[in-house]
Amino acid sequence: MNGMTAGLRLDAPRSGWAIAADVVVVGSGVAGLTAALRCAASGRKTVIVTKARLDAGSTRWAQGGIAAALGEGDTPGQHLDDTLVAGAGLCDEEAVRTLVTEGPDAVRRLIAAGARFDTSAETGRIALTREGGHHRRRIAHAGGDATGAEISRALVAAVRDAGIETVENALVLDLLKDAGGHAAGVSLHVMGEGRHDGVGAVHAPAVVLATGGMGQVFSATTNPSVSTGDGVALALRAGAEVSDLEFVQFHPTVLYLGPGSEGQQPLVSEAVRGEGAHLVDADGERFMVGQHELAELAPRDIVAKGIMRRMRERGADCMYLDARHFGARMWQERFPTILAACRAHGIDPVTEPVPVAPAAHYASGGVRTDLAGRTTVPGLYACGEVACTGVHGANRLASNSLLEGLVFAERIAADIARTPVRTPAPADPGDLAGTRTVPLPPAEARYAIQRTMTAGAGVLRSAESLARAVEELAALAPDETGKPAEPGVETWEAANLHLVAGVLVAAALRRTETRGCHWREDHPERDDDSWRRHLVVALRPTAGGSELAVGTTDSTAFPPVTGGGTP
Repeated sequence: MNGMTAGLRLDAPRSGWAIAADVVVVGSGVAGLTAALRCAASGRKTVIVTKARLDAGSTRWAQGGIAAALGEGDTPGQHLDDTLVAGAGLCDEEAVRTLVTEGPDAVRRLIAAGARFDTSAETGRIALTREGGHHRRRIAHAGGDATGAEISRALVAAVRDAGIETVENALVLDLLKDAGGHAAGVSLHVMGEGRHDGVGAVHAPAVVLATGGMGQVFSATTNPSVSTGDGVALALRAGAEVSDLEFVQFHPTVLYLGPGSEGQQPLVSEAVRGEGAHLVDADGERFMVGQHELAELAPRDIVAKGIMRRMRERGADCMYLDARHFGARMWQERFPTILAACRAHGIDPVTEPVPVAPAAHYASGGVRTDLAGRTTVPGLYACGEVACTGVHGANRLASNSLLEGLVFAERIAADIARTPVRTPAPADPGDLAGTRTVPLPPAEARYAIQRTMTAGAGVLRSAESLARAVEELAALAPDETGKPAEPGVETWEAANLHLVAGVLVAAALRRTETRGCHWREDHPERDDDSWRRHLVVALRPTAGGSELAVGTTDSTAFPPVTGGGTP
């Protein structure tokens, strides 16, 4: 869909203040901060907008590490092969090749920026570990199991040293455009008191979405509470294409906190299995042995499915991760964060197996981009988890996400630096001809959406469960003829969750096969003849509101984004 024709926006007051910039970056994880630093270094006035504090995004929760071919004997080609296998036939090989060849130097630049990774006491080199789907040790980690926190610390310090202007505690609302349909900034709402308050705007001809994921669309997730799909929803309302949203990765080993547990759940990193922990059932049997050549270190979709199958066979709510053989010292030195989280919930992994179950973790799909991070709306870029670059395919390879954020953020900054600075005349969304306000659901709809998605579009899906989810989501849609909910952070987030949930379910219902982390019980086999292709979704305004347009594109090439194109 052409981004110039969309006319949908959240119901919100008009902007009461504005900031002018050359680039606005929305999000402060590894992708957003890297993009901002590179743009500022090229001389572009850059403003960062972030939903909470500068260091509160998903990056700081990353435990395992960052994957790159840094070890002796490892090569980008081997990293590429492992990524393509994990992606189950839907990776764009050119995008993956870009990732693995540019990745090592991007990590070295991250180190130069101040990130401190764990090193080997014997060699003094970066200590590398293995995770699922990797045939070599290529995962660099920091603080044992606090890699994301260290990367976030280093990049936040660099941003502050560079004096880049930031607007914290700000929920992005909608994309601003000029009369020609080109990105011209964003509207946002600042939560709480500060130099800016309430609804305002950042005017800029280049907008970089780095808003992270949408894990909060499910009841149980490893994502923080801020991960409500805001970037994908904004892009859809702006007319951008999204792709592969049905491929939500459920992390196999999330600490099981009991039936009905909701919200952010503690992650038990794949690196624990990489160091030799075993997945076992209540009888102590290693059920992944024989299911895949890598057993517990198979790609995440295979391990998650193996856990779910065993749970169903045994009528159990969880399986167990047994790492008692590590001993107290290894737990304390290598996995201090996980050890503390387990003990906080009354579990001591030094002396007992850890109960685990899959939970929503990572969106492999998102806003569709080319290799420069450009979306189908001119001037709008996306990187990190909010983007679909073609790297992850149907299932992200462990620890490729931080690397993708680094590499493609740098590529976006390079593209912006090559582009002459425009001076657009942004318009308030309400001033654009044909713009329609999206009615807001009540705040409590958030929890109904999460329960619907967990039941109907979780790890196990079927035509029946997905059709039921469609009906329940439709019932939660606000009626334009009735009294809408009042604008506010909770209702805006509920509207974003409702929109991305609808796209996810529509795509999952359309894809009648099992591939990667999309598991259809009624279509249990992979179908390369019919479904080795991407689903591309756009939001079209209609006379009565809006509708999703779902199309397909051949998977053998992730076509360049040109600012137009109809799925």
